Amino acid sequence: MTGRHRRFTVSSGDEGNRLDIFLALQNIALSRSQIKRAVEEGKVLVNGHTVKAGNRLKRGDVVEISLDASSPSVLEPEPIALDITYEDSELLVLNKPPGIVVHPAPGHFHGTLVHGILHHCQDLSGIGGVMRPGIVHRLDKDTSGLLIIAKSDFSHHHLAAQFKARKIRKIYKALVYGDVEGDAGEIVLPVGRHPVERKKMSTRSRHGKEAMTLWRVVKRYGVATLLDVEIVTGRTHQIRVHLKSMGYPVVGDAVYGNPRRADQVTDARQRGALRSMKRQALHAGKVVFTHPTSSELLEFTAPLPPDMEDLCRMLESGRPIQ
Repeated sequence: MTGRHRRFTVSSGDEGNRLDIFLALQNIALSRSQIKRAVEEGKVLVNGHTVKAGNRLKRGDVVEISLDASSPSVLEPEPIALDITYEDSELLVLNKPPGIVVHPAPGHFHGTLVHGILHHCQDLSGIGGVMRPGIVHRLDKDTSGLLIIAKSDFSHHHLAAQFKARKIRKIYKALVYGDVEGDAGEIVLPVGRHPVERKKMSTRSRHGKEAMTLWRVVKRYGVATLLDVEIVTGRTHQIRVHLKSMGYPVVGDAVYGNPRRADQVTDARQRGALRSMKRQALHAGKVVFTHPTSSELLEFTAPLPPDMEDLCRMLESGRPIQ
């Protein structure tokens, strides 16, 4: 094989996944079609043998892929403005604005948060690989809020272990359609790949992983509700999928929401406000974790970004008098 070589071992959490889906989740900067082509060309091996893209993986399988030499291998630092909430020699906590991609992926090889972090820090942890150095966890492009970045391999290992042991608390603000029934609760439903639409996640996946989401009402606007949402597990799109399963999709969610929900709102000001939200109204507003070296319990918060703050204000002003 030529080009850059990557090697992965299948964990119990990925057992049962198709080979092409497994590789698409490894952030190797290849699209599904590129991965399929690499499999067909014999550039992907499972336990030393060529297999089909739809091959179901087992725990302990060793997957190897040779990336084309033309694929980006070195990221160039870019002077991107960073909203730094906290920084020391071991880690960074950033407040990510909506609309920026965290790490390079197909179609986003420049202008990502990683490019800006590389410009700010010269010696990031390399555990995440060349495409996502220092990245311990991620946020979707259109989700705003707090993100932890490891500066050293020790801190990366330590923080990753905290995530795995579910010792890091992440609490989001989510604005959802509807007047949520009850003041607090939990959602316990497995989350996995949608059985038909493979780019989406679903609570009805054949290979769903256990997932738990806790929620609490912060503010009611009649046509919408602002929630505090804490994820006990960290599955892909977990909050958006779980809230949709409750019947309260996140406002502005183009993947799991229903754009016609805004059209059903009778108050013109509220209807216009909801239509104005061009991304999912989801913000990682609080994170609590243990510092890797000092063992100090750290807690950081980030206020609602302007678009969500403005939307909530407009919903409040257009709310009928009780």
